[in-house]
Amino acid sequence: MDVTKSVDELLAEARTGLDRLGPREAAAARDAGGLLVDIRYAALRERDGTIPGALIVERNELEWRLDPQCDYRLPEATGHGLRIVVLCNEGYASSFAAVSLRQLGLSRATDLIGGFQAWRAAGLPVVR
Repeated sequence: MDVTKSVDELLAEARTGLDRLGPREAAAARDAGGLLVDIRYAALRERDGTIPGALIVERNELEWRLDPQCDYRLPEATGHGLRIVVLCNEGYASSFAAVSLRQLGLSRATDLIGGFQAWRAAGLPVVR
């Protein structure tokens, strides 16, 4: 029996448990006190800019920085009920990242549909 799944199958499964947000919904979540977390690598941020107020956390550090129980957490990681919206460049890696945060008990973690590129295309603020 072959239990191998494609990345597209795994992504579809990951997204079934997320209440994914569009760019304007993500902005509203941030404005209401949620964390907008940019996991893009530095070269993309340097090339395209960043979102004002977004917390920059490289993907390889995400779980340690946002787990409220971890000694290496950021001050913004105040509790498991925190609304977190993860964004990557185009909205793929962020889905997996949000699921990982949910596995840590951050039950309100989700991601931005279309990532940074969708945010920019929606005409929302970007800092260069």
